[in-house]
Amino acid sequence: MIETLLQAILEQIDQPKKDVEHNLRSLLNEAVSKMDLVSKEEIERQRTALNNANLRLNELLKHVEELEVKIQNKK
Repeated sequence: MIETLLQAILEQIDQPKKDVEHNLRSLLNEAVSKMDLVSKEEIERQRTALNNANLRLNELLKHVEELEVKIQNKK
C-alpha cells in the first residue's frame, strides 16, 4: 500500500516536470522557427560558391592585366 502511494506521488510529481519540459521545448522550437537561421550545410555551400567566385574573379583580373599590358605595348 505504501509503495502504491509512493508510486502515485512520484507520478504526480513527475507530470508537472514533463509538462514544463514540453512547454519549454514548444516555446524554443517556435522561437527558433521565427529566426532567420541557415544550416551548416547551406553555409558550406555558400562558402564553396564564394571561393569559386573569388578564384574566377582572380583569373579574370589576371587576364585583364595581361590585356592591359598588350595594349600598352602596342602604343
